[in-house]
Amino acid sequence: MKNLDRLNSILLVDDDEASNFLHSIFINKLDLDVNLNSALNGQEALDFILGKGQEELELPCMVMLDLRMPVMDGWQFMEAYEEMVPKKLKDQITIVLVTISDNQEDKDRAITNPHIADFSQKPLSDDTFKQLIQKHFSLAEI
Repeated sequence: MKNLDRLNSILLVDDDEASNFLHSIFINKLDLDVNLNSALNGQEALDFILGKGQEELELPCMVMLDLRMPVMDGWQFMEAYEEMVPKKLKDQITIVLVTISDNQEDKDRAITNPHIADFSQKPLSDDTFKQLIQKHFSLAEI
């Protein structure tokens, strides 16, 4: 498990724009100096990470990845991520799987995936984000 020094950017990946909006409010309540971006499916997130047409945008340090999405769901994203994202980028990204599902199989699959740092159940709150950030990043008290 990675523990990165600095949290510069968070990528919210969820097909539900309302969830992305709420999560951005919760993150902003923590008063962190982070760039916040969102993607509506795994393909958009993968394109963002690989920098297709996004040269000026910063690589996300943390990816909050929903499981159930159209186009490319969370598991399909993880398969493509493992194959396509260079190791030097993977070393800089912490992925947290976020789902409304209470399916134990999803949780077990997430825990055994070396690229998924954590698993969190929706709905998230500012306290959830605070705990996840403190757990995975060496930041001063939030």
